[in-house]
Amino acid sequence: QVQLVESGGGLIQAGGSLSLSCEATGNFFAVNRMGWHRQTPGNQREHFATMLKNGETEYSVSAAGRFTITRDNEKNAVYLQGRDLRPEDTGVYFCTTRVYEKDFNYRNYWSQGIQVTVSS
Repeated sequence: QVQLVESGGGLIQAGGSLSLSCEATGNFFAVNRMGWHRQTPGNQREHFATMLKNGETEYSVSAAGRFTITRDNEKNAVYLQGRDLRPEDTGVYFCTTRVYEKDFNYRNYWSQGIQVTVSS
């Protein structure tokens, strides 16, 4: 079983910065892909940013330019930093990961989500 523990988020003033972290814990061989999805009010959940274990990154149009994803492979953790936050960045941010488990299967996991509210 894998758990994703998130921290950060909350209420942020427009123009401010965001810092989210997420750590994968449990009994597994390795963590492959780690990333973030976002669900803004009235919209479906969307891919936001992903980082592979080799450092390759992929950003959505919404994330590119103002958000940066990083990870710490030793801690099985992924981070999301954002700058110049806007009210339209308000939403729930979900940490996602693909894990190679002890039964030799890959599985995807999602966090419960963390609320980010950007006030104007």
